[in-house]
Formats: sequence, C-alpha cells, structure tokens
Amino acid sequence: MMGRAGVDLYGDQIGARLEDITSFSKYIGGSPTNTAIGAARLGKKTALISRVGPDAMGNFIREELIREGVDVSWVKTDVSAMTALVLLGIRDDQQFPLVFFRENCADMKLCETDVDEELIAQAKCVVTSGTHFSTHSTKAASLHALHLAKKHGAERWIDLDYRPVLWGLTEKGDGETRFIASEGVTAHLQEIMGYLDVVVGTEEEFHIAGGSTNTIECLKTLRHLTSATFIVKLGAMGCAVFEDDIPSTIDQGLIVEGFPIEVFNVLGAGDAFMGGLVTGRMEERTWAESCRMANACGAFAVSRHACAPSYPSRVELDTFLAKGSAYFRLREDASLEQLHWSSTRQNTWGDVLAFAFDHRSQLEALSDDASKIADFKNLCAEVLIELQAELPTKQLGALCDRRLGQGALFKLAGHDLWLASPVEWPSSRPLELEGGESIASYLKEWPREIAVKCLFFAHPDDDASLWSQQIAVLKELSKACRTWRLELLLEVIPPKDSTHTSTTTRDNMKRVYEAGVYPDWWKLPSPILGQEDKTWSSWNALVSEHDPHCRGIVILGLDAPITELKKAIKCAGDQPLCQGFAVGRTIFGDAAKRWFDGAIGDEEAKADMMLKYRELIDAWPR
Repeated sequence: MMGRAGVDLYGDQIGARLEDITSFSKYIGGSPTNTAIGAARLGKKTALISRVGPDAMGNFIREELIREGVDVSWVKTDVSAMTALVLLGIRDDQQFPLVFFRENCADMKLCETDVDEELIAQAKCVVTSGTHFSTHSTKAASLHALHLAKKHGAERWIDLDYRPVLWGLTEKGDGETRFIASEGVTAHLQEIMGYLDVVVGTEEEFHIAGGSTNTIECLKTLRHLTSATFIVKLGAMGCAVFEDDIPSTIDQGLIVEGFPIEVFNVLGAGDAFMGGLVTGRMEERTWAESCRMANACGAFAVSRHACAPSYPSRVELDTFLAKGSAYFRLREDASLEQLHWSSTRQNTWGDVLAFAFDHRSQLEALSDDASKIADFKNLCAEVLIELQAELPTKQLGALCDRRLGQGALFKLAGHDLWLASPVEWPSSRPLELEGGESIASYLKEWPREIAVKCLFFAHPDDDASLWSQQIAVLKELSKACRTWRLELLLEVIPPKDSTHTSTTTRDNMKRVYEAGVYPDWWKLPSPILGQEDKTWSSWNALVSEHDPHCRGIVILGLDAPITELKKAIKCAGDQPLCQGFAVGRTIFGDAAKRWFDGAIGDEEAKADMMLKYRELIDAWPR
C-alpha cells in the first residue's frame, strides 16, 4: 500500500458537533495505512510506502504499524514536514464531520525514489490511492509503483479515495463533503485508468472518475479506458462487481449483499472493505467470496468507534462469516467483542519475569513514612532497570502501585518492560478498588502500556452474596479496562483461613469466566506440590475453553522461601500456558526490613534484591 499516513483524533462525545466535542481518542489513520493494517490483521504480509514527520505522531504511526505487523521499512521520516492529522466526529448516522490538517504534510512529500523496486518485485499486489495522484510528485511516485508492478507481474489496484478537500475543491475546514464535480480531477483519474487491474470506489467516487453523476454511464466511460475490474461499493447494500462489458443497470453486475447491521460510523469502512477484498483475492478466492469478506470487514468498521482499531482479526472474521450475529448493533455482541479484543492485542510478550513491588500494607507495616516507602520502591525500580540492561534477551517486568510507587513507575517508563499496577484496596474482602467511586474515571489517567492488576480473595465455598458483590466489582473493572484499552491482570487467592485443594483455584477461575469477565492475564499461586500436572492440566483446559487467546498465567510467590519457589518456577516453565512469574517479598522482603531499620544502605539493599531476582530468573527454564 502507498499513500496517506496520519493520526486520527476521534471525538469521544457521540452526537456532538466538532465545536462541542471536549475530548478525543487517538488512532492511526490514512486510507492506505488503514488498508495495510486491515490486511495484516487477516494474515497477509503487508508493507506501507509513505512518509511521516520527525515528531511524536510520526513515531506513533511507525510503532502502531509495527505492532500490527505491517512492514515499515519504506515509511520514511521527512524532517521538512509534520505528520498529517485529522479531527473526526460522529454527529448522527448521516453526518460524520472531519477536518484534515494536511497542509504541507509529510505523506504528500512522496516521490519516485521512495518506491523501491525490490519491494515491488516481491509483491503480489500494489494498492495506490486516488489522493496521491493529486500532486505532481505523488502522482509520479504512484505511477512509478504501477510501472514496476507491471514489470514484475504484481496486480495494480487503486482505491479512488476521493476527498474534494484534498484536491483543493472546498474550504480547508470542509472535510465531510464527499463529492464535488471537477473536470480536472476527472481528467487526472482517467489518465491513469490504463495502468490498473482493479478499481475500487463508492458510486460518488466512480462519478468523479467517470465525469458524470450516472453510475452506469461512468462505468461505460471508464471501460473504454481500461479492462480493469470495477468494484462499486454500495454501502449497506454491499457491492457490485464488473469484470467485462458494463450492463444497463447496477443490479445486472455481480451483486454481493452486505450485512444487516446498524451503521454507527462510516469513517474508515471503505478501507476495511479494501483490506478484506485484497486478502480474498490474494488467497485466490472468487470475486463473490472476496467481496463477502470485504463486506464483513466493512460491517465491523461501521459498527465501532475508530478506523483501523475496529477492523477484525482473521479468527473474528471467520467466526462472523460462519455464524453471523444475532445483534443489529454488532458492537453489542459480547462474544464477538471479546474475540475482537483478545485477538487484536498489539504488544507481543514473551515470557514475563516480573519483580512485584506493588505491596502497600506490607511496607506500611515497616514504615509510616510514605516518602521513605517511595524511596524504597525507587530502589526496586533501579534493580529492575539495571538487570534488564544486563539481560536484554529476557522480558523483565514490574508490578508497582501508583499510590506509593508513582515515582518508581515514572522511572520504569520507556525501558521496554512489562508493567502492571494494582487497583484493589489491600486485603479488602469483599473486593474494593482504589481511585474513588468511579473506577472508569480513575483508569482514564492510566498509560495504555500499564496493565491493571486486581487481587481478590475468593473461595468456591464463599456464600452467594459475597460472590455476587465481588463479581459486580470485577465486571465494572473489566468494563472500565476495555473502555480505556487497558489489559487486565487478575490475581485470585483463597483466603488464608480456608482449605486449599487442587481444584480451588480452577473453580474460582471458572466462576469469573461464567460471569463474563475475561482477564488478559491470570496471576495464580503455584499448584500444590505433588499435584502440579493435574492442576496445570485443569487450568489449561479451562482457559482453552473460555478464552483461547488469553495472554497466559504468571505465578506468584506468596513470600515462599527462595529454594521452594525456584522449584515451582522450574515446574511452571514447562507449561505452555504459563508465561512467567511475578514475585515480590521473596525478592525484597529481607532487604526491606533491614533497609527500613537502617541496618543497610541503598546499595546493599539493591545488591541483595538483585541477587535473589537473578536466582529466580536463572531458575526459569525457557
């Protein structure tokens, strides 16, 4: 794909004018960029040819593309221009206001030298965009890509992607207008038709390409210029395919029906459609099959907030095509939404070997000076940072709270560490959360990179009212995490005074799943000695049944002696579902007591914790 790459700022308030929107959510955007992500999510190997600015938004685009699996080797940084930006809103089911900030933007600086012949030679398909035929430089780059595609046998596609404002036909603030007739634009587009194998657009986009407001007339005009296949997007009606001569009516083409769902947001739906269409054709599917995939991808897009983040994963798409949905408002289908969330997570973590110093009450028992506790947590953070530098091939991580460890969390940021922070009030039973009455308001401030950890004490034999109270809190927490796109790490431990059998933890987990809560991670106590295989087998079966895309399980320490914990870690490391450990007091407990008593200084405390942490890392078998 080649062309636009920008940042979308979507209004959070649905039904408001852009003038009245008070907060925005940031997503990646730009038609070819969205399409590249859409196809990558469906399992295709994609690359983007574009430019971004030397700014944070350009870095964001590059990092998001990498996380989505798109090759960014040909996304250049242009130091002379800023990254493009768009403000978007959802006014109602017909009005979707948007304002493009693309004056002298980076992606419009594309030139022929940005197009690498080696890349094109590897491609099965090259997708261009109508916007990038609007200036001399971008047109030259796009035509160069098409020439190379023909030379090397790749299919040549165009998404007509007509936005009058991007051709200078409207006031700069009018990004919503979809069609303005222009002989100049029509001439531009007709000039390139002979270079193309597939042309995709809405009826309005074919109108600008064909120079008329009669769709059939336009298609006939274009047929004289190219033998390309035309795909006409018909919105909720689906799409029409024209491979040969143009008939007298649209419905005489190959009509592939759409899906009957609520249209919540049309922005980016065409890009999702394109990703599905390209994927189908690259898999050598028929046009009917490919268009059905494309229509389904578009259906997901119009039912959700944002563009690329709303696009389906392959397992999500296949599930929808096979089973459909009983929901007119597709985003209200809890099963599909869970599948979407769990199968499109971006960060890929290996084994996580975490140092947990999120403890609050345990350290408050050693000192009533919050600043001194914060200083100790800073020492823990330094241990982690130094050890990560020594062990760059290991994925280290930290659990650190925000109430007493805010400074340590700040220190840990930017070190490529797995991070999680607790939200529960220590030792609360029934479960209570920190952050005030509204957990959603509290989590709004959290960086997306920090997982939300929640510990709750539960036993299968707890009475129904206690389970009901705790599950209600977990459901509210889970909803808030999804709202702010935060992963949830759920730690469930039987109360100290309860009987713990080999099935206790599994039964607790089952109750959580049955309540509709799907943690991204589980943090669990090690199985009872001698019953490891049986316990892990039951955990594996439970998670596979309810959430096969779960990140996995990390085992905790519960202040166990280090020799005992090393054995548990070695055993857990042989289990595919176990992704590591998160251990605290076994590492810092002794050092903390002596440091708070004044018996040792900072460096001695760090050395002691470093030694024990390193022992546990070395015990991990993978």
